Amino acid sequence: MSAGAYRGYGATQGLFAVESAVNELAEKLHMDPVVLREKNMVREGDYMAAYYGETAGSCALDRCLSRAREMICWDEKFPSRDMGNGKVRGVGVAMSMQGSAISGVDVGSVTIKVNDDGFYSLMIGAADMGTGCDTTLAQVAADCLGCSVDDIIVHGVDTDVSPYDSGSYASSTAYLTGGAVIKTCDSLIEKILLKGAEYLEAAAEDVDFDGKRVYRLDGTGEISLKEIGNRVMCNNRTALEATESNSSPVSPPPFMVGMAEVEVDQETGHVELIDYAAVVDCGTPINPNIVRIQTEGGLAQGIGMALYEDITYSPTGQMYENSFMQYKIPTRQDVGTIRVEFESSYEKTGPFGAKSIGEVVINTPSPAIASAVAHAVGVHIRELPITAEKVYFGMKKMEEER
Repeated sequence: MSAGAYRGYGATQGLFAVESAVNELAEKLHMDPVVLREKNMVREGDYMAAYYGETAGSCALDRCLSRAREMICWDEKFPSRDMGNGKVRGVGVAMSMQGSAISGVDVGSVTIKVNDDGFYSLMIGAADMGTGCDTTLAQVAADCLGCSVDDIIVHGVDTDVSPYDSGSYASSTAYLTGGAVIKTCDSLIEKILLKGAEYLEAAAEDVDFDGKRVYRLDGTGEISLKEIGNRVMCNNRTALEATESNSSPVSPPPFMVGMAEVEVDQETGHVELIDYAAVVDCGTPINPNIVRIQTEGGLAQGIGMALYEDITYSPTGQMYENSFMQYKIPTRQDVGTIRVEFESSYEKTGPFGAKSIGEVVINTPSPAIASAVAHAVGVHIRELPITAEKVYFGMKKMEEER
Protein backbone atom coordinates (compact mmCIF):
# COMPACT_ATOMS: atom_id res chain seq x y z
CA MET A 1 0.00 0.00 0.00
CA SER A 2 1.10 3.58 -0.57
CA ALA A 3 0.56 4.45 3.09
CA GLY A 4 -0.77 2.99 6.32
CA ALA A 5 0.24 1.19 9.48
CA TYR A 6 1.13 -2.50 9.34
CA ARG A 7 2.71 -4.89 11.81
CA GLY A 8 6.40 -3.98 12.00
CA TYR A 9 6.09 -0.33 10.90
CA GLY A 10 8.90 -0.28 8.33
CA ALA A 11 11.27 -2.49 10.30
CA THR A 12 10.00 -5.49 8.30
CA GLN A 13 10.96 -3.90 4.98
CA GLY A 14 14.30 -2.65 6.27
CA LEU A 15 15.16 -6.00 7.76
CA PHE A 16 14.43 -7.76 4.46
CA ALA A 17 17.14 -5.60 2.88
CA VAL A 18 19.66 -5.91 5.71
CA GLU A 19 19.33 -9.65 6.29
CA SER A 20 19.31 -10.35 2.55
CA ALA A 21 22.56 -8.36 2.29
CA VAL A 22 24.08 -10.42 5.12
CA ASN A 23 23.07 -13.64 3.36
CA GLU A 24 24.57 -12.46 0.07
CA LEU A 25 27.73 -11.40 1.90
CA ALA A 26 28.03 -14.90 3.38
CA GLU A 27 27.76 -16.32 -0.12
CA LYS A 28 30.55 -14.07 -1.40
CA LEU A 29 32.69 -15.09 1.59
CA HIS A 30 31.92 -18.76 0.88
CA MET A 31 30.72 -18.95 4.48
CA ASP A 32 27.73 -20.58 6.09
CA PRO A 33 25.31 -17.69 6.88
CA VAL A 34 24.65 -19.21 10.31
CA VAL A 35 28.37 -19.14 11.11
CA LEU A 36 28.63 -15.53 9.90
CA ARG A 37 25.85 -14.56 12.30
CA GLU A 38 27.38 -16.50 15.17
CA LYS A 39 30.53 -14.42 14.79
CA ASN A 40 28.74 -11.06 14.73
CA MET A 41 25.43 -11.19 16.59
CA VAL A 42 24.63 -9.25 19.75
CA ARG A 43 24.89 -11.11 23.03
CA GLU A 44 23.64 -10.46 26.55
CA GLY A 45 25.57 -7.62 28.19
CA ASP A 46 26.69 -6.06 24.89
CA TYR A 47 26.58 -2.30 24.47
CA MET A 48 24.39 -1.55 21.41
CA ALA A 49 25.70 1.73 20.03
CA ALA A 50 23.30 1.68 17.08
CA TYR A 51 20.30 1.00 19.35
CA TYR A 52 20.08 4.27 21.30
CA GLY A 53 23.16 3.30 23.31
CA GLU A 54 21.24 0.68 25.27
CA THR A 55 22.81 -2.42 26.77
CA ALA A 56 21.37 -5.84 25.97
CA GLY A 57 20.26 -6.67 29.48
CA SER A 58 18.32 -9.71 28.30
CA CYS A 59 19.36 -11.56 25.15
CA ALA A 60 19.04 -15.23 24.24
CA LEU A 61 19.72 -14.71 20.54
CA ASP A 62 22.67 -17.12 20.56
CA ARG A 63 20.46 -19.84 22.03
CA CYS A 64 17.69 -19.02 19.54
CA LEU A 65 20.10 -19.50 16.62
CA SER A 66 21.46 -22.77 17.99
CA ARG A 67 18.02 -24.20 18.64
CA ALA A 68 16.60 -23.20 15.25
CA ARG A 69 19.63 -24.78 13.61
CA GLU A 70 18.83 -28.07 15.32
CA MET A 71 15.08 -27.86 14.61
CA ILE A 72 15.48 -27.57 10.85
CA CYS A 73 18.57 -29.88 10.64
CA TRP A 74 20.53 -27.05 9.03
CA ASP A 75 23.87 -28.82 8.85
CA GLU A 76 22.35 -31.72 6.87
CA LYS A 77 20.26 -29.56 4.51
CA PHE A 78 22.48 -26.53 3.83
CA PRO A 79 22.66 -25.17 1.21
CA SER A 80 20.36 -27.33 -0.96
CA ARG A 81 19.32 -30.85 -1.94
CA ASP A 82 18.24 -32.18 -5.32
CA MET A 83 14.93 -33.98 -4.81
CA GLY A 84 14.71 -35.31 -8.36
CA ASN A 85 12.02 -34.64 -10.97
CA GLY A 86 13.27 -31.08 -11.39
CA LYS A 87 12.68 -30.14 -7.73
CA VAL A 88 15.36 -28.61 -5.50
CA ARG A 89 15.06 -27.81 -1.79
CA GLY A 90 17.04 -25.04 -0.14
CA VAL A 91 17.27 -23.60 3.35
CA GLY A 92 17.64 -19.99 4.46
CA VAL A 93 18.10 -18.09 7.71
CA ALA A 94 17.33 -14.65 9.12
CA MET A 95 17.36 -13.04 12.55
CA SER A 96 15.66 -9.93 13.85
CA MET A 97 15.09 -7.63 16.78
CA GLN A 98 12.40 -5.03 17.38
CA GLY A 99 11.58 -3.04 20.50
CA SER A 100 9.28 -2.87 23.52
CA ALA A 101 7.41 0.43 23.27
CA ILE A 102 9.03 3.72 22.29
CA SER A 103 11.41 4.65 25.07
CA GLY A 104 10.80 7.98 26.75
CA VAL A 105 7.59 8.55 24.78
CA ASP A 106 4.88 5.91 25.25
CA VAL A 107 2.59 5.84 28.27
CA GLY A 108 0.47 2.95 29.54
CA SER A 109 -2.19 3.39 32.22
CA VAL A 110 -4.71 1.26 34.08
CA THR A 111 -7.29 1.66 36.84
CA ILE A 112 -8.22 -1.11 39.28
CA LYS A 113 -10.99 -0.89 41.84
CA VAL A 114 -12.36 -3.20 44.53
CA ASN A 115 -16.04 -4.00 44.13
CA ASP A 116 -18.60 -5.36 46.55
CA ASP A 117 -17.96 -9.00 47.48
CA GLY A 118 -14.26 -8.38 46.91
CA PHE A 119 -13.81 -8.84 43.18
CA TYR A 120 -11.91 -6.35 41.02
CA SER A 121 -12.56 -4.22 37.95
CA LEU A 122 -9.54 -3.70 35.69
CA MET A 123 -9.90 -0.76 33.31
CA ILE A 124 -7.31 -0.71 30.56
CA GLY A 125 -6.37 2.19 28.31
CA ALA A 126 -4.85 -0.06 25.61
CA ALA A 127 -7.09 -1.76 23.05
CA ASP A 128 -7.01 -5.53 22.63
CA MET A 129 -6.69 -5.92 18.85
CA GLY A 130 -6.81 -9.69 19.03
CA THR A 131 -3.45 -10.01 20.76
CA GLY A 132 -4.96 -11.26 24.01
CA CYS A 133 -3.66 -8.36 26.09
CA ASP A 134 -6.87 -8.23 28.16
CA THR A 135 -6.13 -11.78 29.30
CA THR A 136 -2.41 -11.20 29.81
CA LEU A 137 -2.92 -8.03 31.85
CA ALA A 138 -5.60 -9.72 33.94
CA GLN A 139 -3.10 -12.50 34.68
CA VAL A 140 -0.50 -9.94 35.77
CA ALA A 141 -3.05 -8.29 38.05
CA ALA A 142 -4.19 -11.62 39.49
CA ASP A 143 -0.62 -12.59 40.33
CA CYS A 144 0.06 -9.25 42.01
CA LEU A 145 -3.22 -9.24 43.95
CA GLY A 146 -3.01 -12.89 44.97
CA CYS A 147 -6.37 -13.82 43.48
CA SER A 148 -7.80 -15.86 40.64
CA VAL A 149 -8.12 -14.41 37.13
CA ASP A 150 -11.85 -15.14 37.54
CA ASP A 151 -11.96 -12.47 40.27
CA ILE A 152 -10.93 -9.74 37.78
CA ILE A 153 -13.44 -8.19 35.40
CA VAL A 154 -11.65 -6.56 32.47
CA HIS A 155 -13.10 -3.46 30.84
CA GLY A 156 -11.66 -2.76 27.41
CA VAL A 157 -10.69 0.67 26.21
CA ASP A 158 -13.22 3.48 25.94
CA THR A 159 -11.50 6.83 25.50
CA ASP A 160 -14.33 8.60 27.30
CA VAL A 161 -13.66 6.81 30.56
CA SER A 162 -10.43 4.78 30.27
CA PRO A 163 -7.17 6.03 31.76
CA TYR A 164 -4.83 7.46 29.13
CA ASP A 165 -2.73 5.12 27.03
CA SER A 166 -0.61 6.02 24.02
CA GLY A 167 -2.14 3.13 22.11
CA SER A 168 -1.72 -0.51 21.12
CA TYR A 169 1.24 -0.01 18.84
CA ALA A 170 5.04 -0.27 18.90
CA SER A 171 4.91 -3.63 20.70
CA SER A 172 4.09 -1.81 23.91
CA THR A 173 1.10 -3.34 25.67
CA ALA A 174 2.42 -6.33 27.62
CA TYR A 175 5.69 -4.58 28.46
CA LEU A 176 4.52 -1.04 29.17
CA THR A 177 0.91 -1.45 30.29
CA GLY A 178 1.88 -4.61 32.15
CA GLY A 179 4.25 -2.46 34.18
CA ALA A 180 1.39 -0.04 34.86
CA VAL A 181 -0.70 -2.96 36.16
CA ILE A 182 2.02 -3.89 38.66
CA LYS A 183 2.32 -0.28 39.88
CA THR A 184 -1.46 0.01 40.20
CA CYS A 185 -1.73 -3.24 42.15
CA ASP A 186 0.95 -2.04 44.57
CA SER A 187 -0.95 1.22 45.14
CA LEU A 188 -4.27 -0.59 45.57
CA ILE A 189 -2.83 -3.06 48.08
CA GLU A 190 -1.64 -0.12 50.20
CA LYS A 191 -5.20 1.23 50.25
CA ILE A 192 -6.62 -2.21 51.08
CA LEU A 193 -4.16 -2.50 53.96
CA LEU A 194 -5.11 0.93 55.31
CA LYS A 195 -8.82 0.19 55.12
CA GLY A 196 -8.39 -3.28 56.62
CA ALA A 197 -6.28 -1.85 59.45
CA GLU A 198 -9.00 0.73 60.08
CA TYR A 199 -11.67 -1.95 60.40
CA LEU A 200 -9.41 -4.07 62.60
CA GLU A 201 -8.53 -1.03 64.72
CA ALA A 202 -4.85 -1.66 64.13
CA ALA A 203 -1.89 0.28 62.74
CA ALA A 204 -1.14 -0.21 59.04
CA GLU A 205 2.30 -1.59 59.81
CA ASP A 206 0.73 -4.26 62.03
CA VAL A 207 -1.35 -5.89 59.29
CA ASP A 208 -0.75 -7.72 56.02
CA PHE A 209 -2.78 -8.78 52.97
CA ASP A 210 -2.66 -12.26 51.42
CA GLY A 211 -5.10 -11.75 48.56
CA LYS A 212 -8.10 -13.03 50.51
CA ARG A 213 -7.95 -11.14 53.79
CA VAL A 214 -6.25 -8.44 55.79
CA TYR A 215 -4.97 -9.93 59.04
CA ARG A 216 -3.12 -8.82 62.14
CA LEU A 217 0.49 -10.00 62.15
CA ASP A 218 0.07 -11.16 65.77
CA GLY A 219 -2.84 -13.40 64.73
CA THR A 220 -5.46 -11.65 66.86
CA GLY A 221 -7.83 -10.66 64.09
CA GLU A 222 -8.63 -10.66 60.37
CA ILE A 223 -11.17 -9.32 57.89
CA SER A 224 -11.89 -10.77 54.46
CA LEU A 225 -11.58 -8.77 51.25
CA LYS A 226 -15.23 -9.59 50.58
CA GLU A 227 -16.26 -7.96 53.86
CA ILE A 228 -14.02 -4.95 53.18
CA GLY A 229 -15.57 -4.56 49.72
CA ASN A 230 -19.06 -4.61 51.20
CA ARG A 231 -18.32 -2.36 54.19
CA VAL A 232 -16.81 0.43 52.07
CA MET A 233 -20.24 0.80 50.45
CA CYS A 234 -21.34 2.64 53.58
CA ASN A 235 -19.81 5.50 55.55
CA ASN A 236 -16.56 5.51 53.57
CA ARG A 237 -14.41 8.47 52.54
CA THR A 238 -11.62 6.57 50.74
CA ALA A 239 -12.37 4.96 47.40
CA LEU A 240 -10.75 1.55 47.06
CA GLU A 241 -9.35 2.11 43.62
CA ALA A 242 -6.02 3.10 42.12
CA THR A 243 -4.75 4.48 38.82
CA GLU A 244 -1.14 4.42 37.72
CA SER A 245 0.75 5.24 34.55
CA ASN A 246 3.97 3.72 33.31
CA SER A 247 6.66 4.86 30.89
CA SER A 248 10.10 3.45 30.22
CA PRO A 249 13.44 5.14 29.51
CA VAL A 250 14.56 2.01 27.62
CA SER A 251 13.06 -0.25 24.97
CA PRO A 252 14.51 -3.74 25.52
CA PRO A 253 14.37 -5.58 22.20
CA PRO A 254 13.00 -9.07 21.72
CA PHE A 255 15.05 -11.26 19.39
CA MET A 256 14.14 -13.96 16.91
CA VAL A 257 15.68 -16.44 14.50
CA GLY A 258 13.76 -17.91 11.58
CA MET A 259 14.85 -20.70 9.24
CA ALA A 260 12.95 -21.68 6.11
CA GLU A 261 13.05 -24.72 3.84
CA VAL A 262 11.54 -24.27 0.38
CA GLU A 263 11.10 -26.47 -2.65
CA VAL A 264 11.57 -24.83 -6.05
CA ASP A 265 10.37 -26.32 -9.34
CA GLN A 266 13.16 -25.63 -11.81
CA GLU A 267 10.80 -25.88 -14.79
CA THR A 268 8.25 -23.31 -13.60
CA GLY A 269 9.98 -21.35 -10.83
CA HIS A 270 7.17 -22.25 -8.40
CA VAL A 271 8.20 -21.90 -4.74
CA GLU A 272 6.60 -24.00 -2.02
CA LEU A 273 7.36 -23.41 1.65
CA ILE A 274 8.00 -26.81 3.21
CA ASP A 275 9.09 -26.00 6.74
CA TYR A 276 9.59 -22.92 8.89
CA ALA A 277 11.36 -23.12 12.26
CA ALA A 278 11.26 -20.08 14.52
CA VAL A 279 12.76 -19.48 17.95
CA VAL A 280 11.90 -16.32 19.87
CA ASP A 281 13.37 -14.52 22.88
CA CYS A 282 10.57 -12.34 24.24
CA GLY A 283 11.95 -12.34 27.75
CA THR A 284 9.89 -14.51 30.09
CA PRO A 285 6.55 -15.36 28.42
CA ILE A 286 3.64 -14.45 30.67
CA ASN A 287 1.11 -16.53 28.73
CA PRO A 288 2.89 -19.16 26.60
CA ASN A 289 -0.24 -19.97 24.58
CA ILE A 290 -0.81 -16.35 23.61
CA VAL A 291 2.81 -15.68 22.65
CA ARG A 292 2.83 -18.85 20.55
CA ILE A 293 -0.31 -17.78 18.69
CA GLN A 294 1.12 -14.28 18.25
CA THR A 295 4.26 -15.81 16.73
CA GLU A 296 2.38 -18.15 14.40
CA GLY A 297 0.13 -15.31 13.24
CA GLY A 298 3.06 -12.98 12.61
CA LEU A 299 4.87 -15.70 10.66
CA ALA A 300 1.78 -16.30 8.51
CA GLN A 301 1.66 -12.57 7.74
CA GLY A 302 5.38 -12.55 6.93
CA ILE A 303 4.99 -15.59 4.65
CA GLY A 304 2.14 -13.84 2.85
CA MET A 305 4.31 -10.78 2.37
CA ALA A 306 7.19 -12.93 1.11
CA LEU A 307 5.34 -15.16 -1.34
CA TYR A 308 1.85 -13.93 -2.19
CA GLU A 309 0.79 -10.38 -1.39
CA ASP A 310 1.33 -7.75 -4.07
CA ILE A 311 -0.05 -4.34 -5.04
CA THR A 312 -0.04 -2.97 -8.58
CA TYR A 313 -1.52 0.23 -9.95
CA SER A 314 -2.93 1.37 -13.25
CA PRO A 315 -1.30 4.33 -15.08
CA THR A 316 -3.90 6.58 -13.44
CA GLY A 317 -3.16 5.29 -9.92
CA GLN A 318 -6.04 2.85 -9.52
CA MET A 319 -5.15 -0.17 -7.41
CA TYR A 320 -5.86 -3.39 -9.29
CA GLU A 321 -5.91 -5.65 -6.21
CA ASN A 322 -9.12 -4.24 -4.76
CA SER A 323 -10.50 -7.48 -3.28
CA PHE A 324 -9.28 -10.79 -1.91
CA MET A 325 -9.94 -12.32 -5.32
CA GLN A 326 -6.91 -10.40 -6.57
CA TYR A 327 -4.99 -9.72 -3.37
CA LYS A 328 -3.76 -13.15 -2.34
CA ILE A 329 -3.19 -13.95 1.32
CA PRO A 330 -2.03 -17.41 2.40
CA THR A 331 -4.41 -19.97 3.85
CA ARG A 332 -3.38 -22.58 6.39
CA GLN A 333 -2.51 -24.90 3.50
CA ASP A 334 -0.11 -22.35 1.99
CA VAL A 335 2.18 -21.69 4.94
CA GLY A 336 3.67 -25.17 5.21
CA THR A 337 4.74 -26.50 8.57
CA ILE A 338 5.31 -23.73 11.13
CA ARG A 339 7.17 -24.70 14.27
CA VAL A 340 7.66 -22.21 17.10
CA GLU A 341 9.85 -22.51 20.17
CA PHE A 342 11.03 -20.04 22.82
CA GLU A 343 14.30 -19.34 24.57
CA SER A 344 13.59 -17.37 27.73
CA SER A 345 15.62 -14.52 29.10
CA TYR A 346 14.76 -12.22 32.01
CA GLU A 347 14.17 -8.54 31.34
CA LYS A 348 14.41 -6.74 34.67
CA THR A 349 12.53 -3.65 33.42
CA GLY A 350 9.54 -5.69 32.20
CA PRO A 351 6.61 -7.23 34.09
CA PHE A 352 7.82 -10.57 35.50
CA GLY A 353 10.75 -10.48 33.08
CA ALA A 354 8.69 -10.06 29.90
CA LYS A 355 9.55 -8.18 26.72
CA SER A 356 7.36 -7.58 23.68
CA ILE A 357 6.22 -10.12 21.08
CA GLY A 358 3.89 -8.21 18.74
CA GLU A 359 6.08 -7.06 15.87
CA VAL A 360 9.35 -8.99 15.93
CA VAL A 361 7.60 -12.14 14.72
CA ILE A 362 6.77 -10.83 11.21
CA ASN A 363 10.32 -9.88 10.27
CA THR A 364 12.23 -13.07 9.46
CA PRO A 365 10.15 -14.91 6.79
CA SER A 366 10.96 -12.62 3.85
CA PRO A 367 14.79 -12.74 4.05
CA ALA A 368 14.85 -16.38 5.18
CA ILE A 369 12.65 -17.54 2.30
CA ALA A 370 14.55 -15.39 -0.20
CA SER A 371 17.80 -16.93 1.02
CA ALA A 372 16.36 -20.44 0.76
CA VAL A 373 15.34 -19.77 -2.86
CA ALA A 374 18.84 -18.45 -3.61
CA HIS A 375 20.43 -21.55 -2.11
CA ALA A 376 18.07 -23.78 -4.12
CA VAL A 377 18.42 -22.27 -7.60
CA GLY A 378 20.93 -19.40 -7.27
CA VAL A 379 18.40 -16.63 -7.93
CA HIS A 380 18.47 -13.63 -5.57
CA ILE A 381 15.03 -12.01 -5.34
CA ARG A 382 15.33 -8.47 -4.00
CA GLU A 383 11.76 -7.32 -4.51
CA LEU A 384 8.78 -8.96 -2.84
CA PRO A 385 6.76 -11.04 -3.34
CA ILE A 386 8.88 -13.95 -4.51
CA THR A 387 6.72 -15.19 -7.40
CA ALA A 388 7.25 -18.11 -9.78
CA GLU A 389 7.61 -15.61 -12.62
CA LYS A 390 10.51 -13.79 -10.94
CA VAL A 391 12.28 -17.02 -10.07
CA TYR A 392 11.78 -18.48 -13.56
CA PHE A 393 13.13 -15.44 -15.39
CA GLY A 394 15.96 -15.23 -12.87
CA MET A 395 16.98 -18.79 -13.74
CA LYS A 396 16.70 -18.00 -17.46
CA LYS A 397 18.94 -14.98 -17.04
CA MET A 398 21.53 -17.09 -15.22
CA GLU A 399 21.49 -19.59 -18.10
CA GLU A 400 22.04 -16.83 -20.64
CA GLU A 401 24.99 -15.44 -18.67
CA ARG A 402 26.76 -18.77 -18.52
